[in-house]
Amino acid sequence: MEDKEIEILLTGDQTLQKIRRMAYQIFENNYSEKKLVIAGINGEGFALAQLIVNHLKEITEKEIYLAKIILDKKASSQPNIDIECDIDTFKMKTVILVDDVLNTGRTLAYSLRPFISIPLKRLQVAVLVNRDFLQYPIRADYVGYGLSTTLNDHVKVILTQEDKLGVYLF
Repeated sequence: MEDKEIEILLTGDQTLQKIRRMAYQIFENNYSEKKLVIAGINGEGFALAQLIVNHLKEITEKEIYLAKIILDKKASSQPNIDIECDIDTFKMKTVILVDDVLNTGRTLAYSLRPFISIPLKRLQVAVLVNRDFLQYPIRADYVGYGLSTTLNDHVKVILTQEDKLGVYLF
């Protein structure tokens, strides 16, 4: 396999601008809600959730809860899922499930399992990058950046290293 050059799709500033816009969309679409739960999938998905929460706290006084969903993203079948948050936090609230990249939909589909047994008001999905190679029936309600690529392309989102913040294609 030959090495591909790394292409910057979104600079750090552009990435933060997309995240800010996503936070405003979440606020606007959930204006009447008193409380929101932002649940980020471990890794860059959780980092994205933290950034969204920070922006939401700047634009609204709603109660915003942050939860971390922990699972093995590379598992070939349904992995065990841990949630770093009290389950009662989700009951009868709007939950926004957050991940960095929506590629096949597998990780997000796996992440839905705990929410099936919790009575929610509404469940929405937010992703920074939507590649749209869906193998599972998952649709994002909030998308920072839509991208058409080949199956051989790899998208990497970096939110946890300030000096490398951005979205990359290789």
